Amino acid sequence: MSRIGKKPLVIPKEAKVEIKDGIINVEGPKGKLSREFSNRLTVEIKDGSIFVKRSTDTKIDKSLHGLWRALISNMLTGVTVGYTKNLEIVGVGFKAQMQGQVLNMHLGFSHQVNFPIPDGIKAETPKPNLINLASINKELIGRIAMEIRRIYPPEPYKGKGIRFAGEYIKKKIGKAQAASAK
Repeated sequence: MSRIGKKPLVIPKEAKVEIKDGIINVEGPKGKLSREFSNRLTVEIKDGSIFVKRSTDTKIDKSLHGLWRALISNMLTGVTVGYTKNLEIVGVGFKAQMQGQVLNMHLGFSHQVNFPIPDGIKAETPKPNLINLASINKELIGRIAMEIRRIYPPEPYKGKGIRFAGEYIKKKIGKAQAASAK
């Protein structure tokens, strides 16, 4: 049995969970999320906890068991606490600013990069080299943060680019230093 899948999920006091016709709806102080779950599993609420159960022990059912328990857990955390991702921009003259729902970035290209922020994500730039993203949907915020990072990923020689806050970039020594080290 899945170690993660068999653990019950305790429903927080401020969250409401409803299961109807294969769709789980979660509502909390931060917002609402809903998701259609797999018909290979049964999700039930008993005594303030959510239980995810599978009908067979086939390989796909075992893999879906832990996955869906984790997805429901992420939904509960999202509507009660929320998720944040922080991105840093490193480089001389590199900066970002929000204009409405568009993130404008100057990253050393011949043009400025405009990235539209989708609904469901709140973005802000408290400093020109810092981007803060907040959302209740963990999947969405992770995907958008990776799309922003992909515009100019950190390079290994000087470390310039967009990186997650606290991300360590292993730097390489350049050609000149490598030749003098011999």
